[in-house]
Amino acid sequence: MKIGLAQINPTVGALQVNRDKIAHFIQQAEAQQLDLLLFPELALTGYPPEDLLFRQGFVERAEQMVEELAPLSKNTTVLLGYPRYQQNALFNSAAVLVGGEIAQIYDKQILPNYGVFDEKRYFRAGNKTCVINVAGEKVGVSICEDIWQAQPVAGLAAAGADIIVNINASPYHVGKQHERLQTLHARYAEVQLPIVYLNLLGGQDELVFDGHSFAINQAGQIVMQMPGFAETMGVIESDALFAATTDYAAEDEDEDAVVYAALLLAIRDYVTKNGFSGVVIGLSGGVDSALVLALAADALGADQVEAVMMPSRYTSDMSLQDAKACAENLGVRYDEISIEPAFQAILSSLAPLMTDPGEPWQPDVSQENIQARCRGMMLMAISNKQGKLVLATGNKSEMSVGYATLYGDMVGGFAPLKDISKQRVYRLCRYRNRQQLVIPERIITRPPSAELAHDQKDVDSLPDYPVLDAILACYLEQEQSAESIVAQGYDAAQVQDVVGKVNRNEYKRRQAAPGVKITRRALGRERRYPITNQYD
Repeated sequence: MKIGLAQINPTVGALQVNRDKIAHFIQQAEAQQLDLLLFPELALTGYPPEDLLFRQGFVERAEQMVEELAPLSKNTTVLLGYPRYQQNALFNSAAVLVGGEIAQIYDKQILPNYGVFDEKRYFRAGNKTCVINVAGEKVGVSICEDIWQAQPVAGLAAAGADIIVNINASPYHVGKQHERLQTLHARYAEVQLPIVYLNLLGGQDELVFDGHSFAINQAGQIVMQMPGFAETMGVIESDALFAATTDYAAEDEDEDAVVYAALLLAIRDYVTKNGFSGVVIGLSGGVDSALVLALAADALGADQVEAVMMPSRYTSDMSLQDAKACAENLGVRYDEISIEPAFQAILSSLAPLMTDPGEPWQPDVSQENIQARCRGMMLMAISNKQGKLVLATGNKSEMSVGYATLYGDMVGGFAPLKDISKQRVYRLCRYRNRQQLVIPERIITRPPSAELAHDQKDVDSLPDYPVLDAILACYLEQEQSAESIVAQGYDAAQVQDVVGKVNRNEYKRRQAAPGVKITRRALGRERRYPITNQYD
């Protein structure tokens, strides 16, 4: 039996586009005489469709398209994920198409309702096992979360399945592929059956789906590994699933390379699926904007990227030189626009309200924020005029503690580094430079500074980033208490300061641009702390 794994990148809500893509892969499978073709979970609608599922017409059109696709399945059995109504309930389903018709339907049994998942809001759980006959083999059907718990797989084994297939929309975070492998090995240990795991591909708002589909044989060994972050179709024969072999070895991937690839796909899909003509980025001469610029150029092509340097009276010559060099190295359009005239005009206009009569308005945080907002205004004006998306450049460390200016450096439609700590920013810059030196070394090695005041450094307001990132990892990602963090040897005053900053700045994070999830706990849809919150 030849099994095809269609690792596709659908667009949420683009039913006709997704239908045509699926039809292309079915026709390809028929031409290659495949016996079974798998598509990801909810492939027809894209994942997650969220409240589109409340629109009856949306689900009905998806169901209609399954009926339209069925005649294409002449000799190849197709397993296609889609939503369906049944007796006033909505199910996360997989249609079995064969011989030109819908032969069977399976409904997902385990509905995840944690982290980024909210499936119980939409779906009712199925309760029936599905085993299909394909080319003389009994194939047990499961959908995503069904493989993460023992009961559905045990049910398939009891029903006589020879092979288990699992179609997924499993979003990426660091270490996720290892978790998948561990989970499938646990299911294998319980039922001693080969498992074929197909995953979705593509960026969807704050999620990125990485593909990385694979299969393990009846000896529990990996016998197939598809590439990450690439739309493609893999083929595996059942002989490989039933033969014990030690010949195949899955390659260990460099974590920074995988994270970089995830960010590229997230940026590319957010920009293209939302119809923007390109992106514009405010350069500062610092490491964050340099990394975002490199990511954008790599994701979209240099011709789709514009960099704007907006110096003020506090901008150093080093920053000007390094920003220009970075843009030239990447081959993107580069412009310099001084914010000094706008800054001066705003200071003059506001002076009567900000100072006592006859007293000068001394530089303070209000003036620092005005500079950031001047820059934000200019970037948004360029965006409005040219139809380009502004990419925000703030990182997770800064966003966590509110070291960012609302309506200033926080402006933008997408924030690629929203879930990237400052320490990982440095790692990714060095990773990119190992491929080709594009980010000037001085950008990476100089002390970070917002350059909104004379001789300003980030350490004036924050702990050193290695310390800050370690505290944030404990508090945000592991949800440890301040007392627990201090007990690990961190300075109590620093911990209390960081925790206080995090708690006070939920209102800023709610107003930040969406950004792709990279860690186990991002600052987006899976963190739902109240803004008005006096828990100490």
